[in-house]
Amino acid sequence: MARVTIEDCLKNVPSRFALVHMAAQRVRQVREGADFLVKSSKNEDVVTALREIAANKVIIKMDKNQ
Repeated sequence: MARVTIEDCLKNVPSRFALVHMAAQRVRQVREGADFLVKSSKNEDVVTALREIAANKVIIKMDKNQ
């Protein structure tokens, strides 16, 4: 994947708000020591998180109360 776009990510996420929330959560996980789910070469953590979302490696876990 040469570039990751918002449209690539929105194919797997219901809204832009959810996308921002997912990306922020994933960046926190990576910075706390979680392994990358896609191959990453010198990319920022945010870009890598968006690539993971676009590749459908990160999903939303819905709460029953929502």
